[in-house]
Amino acid sequence: MQKTITVIRGDGIGPEIVEQAIRVLNRIAEKFGHTFCFQNVLAGGCAIDACGTSLPEDTLQKCLNCDSVLLGAVGGPKWDGVPKEIRPEAALLGIRSAMGLYANLRPARLFRQLAAASPLKPEIVSRGIDLMMVRELIGGAYFGAHVTAEEKGELVAHDDMTYAEHEIERIARTAFSIARKRDHRVISVDKANVLDTSRLWRKVVGRVAGEFPDVKCENMLVDNTAMQLVKNPAQFDVVVTENLFGDILSDEASMITGSIGMMASASLGEGTRGMYEPIHGSAPDIAGKDLANPIGTILSAAMMLRYSFDLDEEAACIEDAIDRVLDAGYRTADIMSEGCMQIGCREMGDKILEQIG
Repeated sequence: MQKTITVIRGDGIGPEIVEQAIRVLNRIAEKFGHTFCFQNVLAGGCAIDACGTSLPEDTLQKCLNCDSVLLGAVGGPKWDGVPKEIRPEAALLGIRSAMGLYANLRPARLFRQLAAASPLKPEIVSRGIDLMMVRELIGGAYFGAHVTAEEKGELVAHDDMTYAEHEIERIARTAFSIARKRDHRVISVDKANVLDTSRLWRKVVGRVAGEFPDVKCENMLVDNTAMQLVKNPAQFDVVVTENLFGDILSDEASMITGSIGMMASASLGEGTRGMYEPIHGSAPDIAGKDLANPIGTILSAAMMLRYSFDLDEEAACIEDAIDRVLDAGYRTADIMSEGCMQIGCREMGDKILEQIG
């Protein structure tokens, strides 16, 4: 198999963590007989410095004409004062919109070796945490009209949350398809007791569920979901929800694992092409110090192999290698605990490469 991967190293620790993911992908290619061709482009703060905009046209075109995108992290205080239309984060929104990436996949898995880092009680953690958040990414309140105007002598703000049936159908099918590769359970999250968009959401998800009779589907209100994630996260397998709720719940789900540096994500559209990135930020305070944790980025690369390239064995090889490195007691600073051995970003990449073989 030969695939072209557009690489956005980005800002802060982005270049360091992406470098380790590329080393791992090259080792997988060697081991399994594939060819991965990497094309490096600029986006984010570094692109503002070099090109005057966070998303150069060449970057966008290479993202649109590749097999998938691997992203490190963008942004930092250095660019807080630039116009909002070219801020580093605007590059991500531009890429997602242009590529039609409507589904954000964010796994929240508690690695058994890091169980003590979870803020939840041990009796809750012992049941296990391994769920997949599936968030609709390019609709809802974030992409509706935003208006602030004076009415009757005071400012009034309006943010429109809009969803069409086809937008709900495609994210629902994504969630049910993923559930078929997991434990065949989907919980659809909404606020159907208040919002019209949620009532439509529930109706359409129920209709799509009929296409997947082997997958169990339940509805849950968003406020109850937030409570249940900390009360009994083991009950969740795949959670599907709209953009705003998904933004909040996916952050909550990642934090109950206690290890944001371990968390990967994928953004998918029609077909197989996607954008893959860790969920953490650019951490400019530790950039260039070999302190960053590359595991979230490496796991994002594994998600690329699984969801865009249909290489399940290769993805599992990476995940198993990470498990063995953690079993051996190696930790980066952010996940360090008593009795373990602290290593840097590059050495963590070295250890994972050794386990891949």
